[in-house]
Amino acid sequence: PSDLTAEERQELENIRRRKQELLADIQRLKDEIAEVANEIETLGSTEEGIQFLIENDLLKNTCEDIAQFLYKGEGLNKTAIGDYLGERDEFNIQVLHAFVELHEFTDLNLVQALRQFLWSFRLPGEAQKIDRMMEAFAQRYCQCNNGVFQSTDTCYVLSFAIIMLNTSLHNPNVKDKPTVERFIAMNRGINDGGDLPEELLRNLYESIKNEPFKIPEDDGNDLTHTFFNPDREGWLLKLGGGRVKTWKRRWFILTDNCLYYFEYTTDKEPRGIIPLENLSIREVEDSKKPNCFELYIPDNKDQVIKACKTEADGRVVEGNHTVYRISAPTPEEKEEWMKCIKAAISRDPFYEMLAARKKKVSSTKRH
Repeated sequence: PSDLTAEERQELENIRRRKQELLADIQRLKDEIAEVANEIETLGSTEEGIQFLIENDLLKNTCEDIAQFLYKGEGLNKTAIGDYLGERDEFNIQVLHAFVELHEFTDLNLVQALRQFLWSFRLPGEAQKIDRMMEAFAQRYCQCNNGVFQSTDTCYVLSFAIIMLNTSLHNPNVKDKPTVERFIAMNRGINDGGDLPEELLRNLYESIKNEPFKIPEDDGNDLTHTFFNPDREGWLLKLGGGRVKTWKRRWFILTDNCLYYFEYTTDKEPRGIIPLENLSIREVEDSKKPNCFELYIPDNKDQVIKACKTEADGRVVEGNHTVYRISAPTPEEKEEWMKCIKAAISRDPFYEMLAARKKKVSSTKRH
């Protein structure tokens, strides 16, 4: 304005200059952040990414600071956070406990607390990692809500019962939905040998029935709502069981002692389900495809495997395979699939761990 004094004009000019300098500083900071983000993306793991930030003085090398970074970091890959927090290394365990301490569970029921906890990262698929993380959760919940449960073991077992209830109620492939009465019966005797209040269990059941857990997704794969922490997933070729034997590419998911296969990764419903109970697995040579293995019924080569598939018109029919022949892309993937399927056929260490914990809390009262 023309009526400004020379002194006021000078002050206005100084403000404009400072504003331009500030904008330039902001742009430099954005460029630096983009450069750091690009560097982190090229690193192989969360461990390496955190080490990079520490070496460049962007993060302090303390379990508290790293926990804060993982807890508050917008845009971080939540699968990678879960893998890092579940590691057995002593420092990672300290970070896990510092991370859990950042959650405030006071006056929340167990489902509310689990909703908060399971949204802050993605639970890894490895049984030992899950055990460490859920143990830390149970300790923190009991610390925030003293007197709700007799022990952290009770909280641990009930937490898993709720996670499994969530999968059973909201997985469209589970046809026999558990009732509230079955949920109550399943959790008898877990409170140091005694029973939890029926009203508490009914409230937890209704909360999960009305609203499933929201599971963070990093890869846009909708199957995470249906198939919770699969043992393994990936593309494989499957030999058809019709009169004309053709190989078809299918997306396979191994979970809950079943092998599911889909036409596309975005499909909500599987094209087929192969329960692994009573099956065996073996390597086979095939003249047309490499890296093959078969699922079969031992000692009964002509019996049709108990399985189901969805026809093109949507009808669900029984499978007609006496063997399922599958081809993996590489020898290494064939070995990994065979190892994971063998483990699923023989035993599930996660359920064994849970059964052992449940047995421990049920027997406490008797001793």
